[in-house]
Amino acid sequence: MTRLLVTGGAGFIGSNFTRHVVAHTDWHVTVLDKLTYAGNLASLAGLPEGRVEFVRGDVGDAELVDGLFARVDAVAHFAAESHNDNSLHDPRPFLDTNLAGTYTLLEAARKHDRRFHHVSTDEVYGDLELDDPARFTESTPYNPSSPYSATKAGSDMLVRAWARSFGVRATISNCSNNYGPFQHVEKFIPRQVTNIIRGIRPRLYGAGQNVRDWIHADDHSSAVLAVLDRGRIGETYLVGADGEKSNKEVVELVLRLMGQPAGAYDHVADRAGHDLRYAIDSAKLRAELGWQPRYRDFEAGLADTIDWYRANEHWWAPAKDATEAFYAGKGQ
Repeated sequence: MTRLLVTGGAGFIGSNFTRHVVAHTDWHVTVLDKLTYAGNLASLAGLPEGRVEFVRGDVGDAELVDGLFARVDAVAHFAAESHNDNSLHDPRPFLDTNLAGTYTLLEAARKHDRRFHHVSTDEVYGDLELDDPARFTESTPYNPSSPYSATKAGSDMLVRAWARSFGVRATISNCSNNYGPFQHVEKFIPRQVTNIIRGIRPRLYGAGQNVRDWIHADDHSSAVLAVLDRGRIGETYLVGADGEKSNKEVVELVLRLMGQPAGAYDHVADRAGHDLRYAIDSAKLRAELGWQPRYRDFEAGLADTIDWYRANEHWWAPAKDATEAFYAGKGQ
C-alpha cells in the first residue's frame, strides 16, 4: 500500500492522521477536502509536497471521486459534517455529506476494488447512564440521538452493506471524543482554551455532568493506521484511551492548567438531546492489532494541547470571532 486517499484531510482529525501517515510510513497521501469552515489548508502546512497532494472537492462529486480512486490503493474516509449543535440547527448538510457522500465513495471503491476504511464515532451508540459501569463494544446496538449521530450511524450501515453485498474491502472504526492540535474553535476543549486566552470566561452546558471518553488525535491516528494496515476486512474496531471525564472536570482542569481559578466559568442552558455518557471498550483493537495509546495521561495531553493553542493563535484566531458570535446568538 503506497498511495492513500484521505477524505476530509484538511479537517481536525484528518489532518492529524495525514501528518501521522507521513511521519510513520513512506506512503504518498492525496487529501480530498471541500474546505468548508471546518477545513483549513494551514493544518497541512509544512508537509512535504512530494508526499502530500491536496485536491479541493466534495466527496459527493462522483466524477472527481472516480478519478481519484483510479490512482490510489486505499482510502481513509474522515470527511464528515460533525458538529452536534450545527446538526440541530440545519440537518441537511449532514445528510448530504455523511450519507450521500459516503455512498459516492463506496461506489467508487466497489468499481475500482480499493481498500476502504470508514472513520466513525461512538455517538452512533447513543449514551449510557452516568452510574452505568458498562462501556460501548462492537456489539452495542445503535441508538443515535441527534441528526449528526443518526447520519453517521447510517453511513456505518452503508459501509457494512457494501462490504457484504458487493465485497468492498472495508473496515470501520468508531472513536471516542478527540482532542489535540488543529481542532476548530467551535469544539468543546479548544473553545474553552481560546476563550481563556482571550480573557473570556468558559461556558458549560447544564450542570456539566455529561461524561466523554477523551483520546488524543495522534492516538486515534495510530489506531486508524493499524486498522487500515492490519485490520480484518468487514470488521469494526472501537477506539478509546480510557479517558472518561465529565465536562465539568475538563473545564476545571483547563482553567487550572492555564493558571485560573477552577470555578471561573459560567453555566448556560443545556443542549437539546445532550447525551449523558460515552465510554469505549477498545479491547478488540488492542488484542487483535496490538494497539496502545501513547497519551495515557489525559492531563499531560491536555497541557500539550493548551501549549499548542497558545503558540498558534494565527491558526485559530480567524475563526474565533464568528464562532463566538454564533454562540452568542443562541445565548451560549
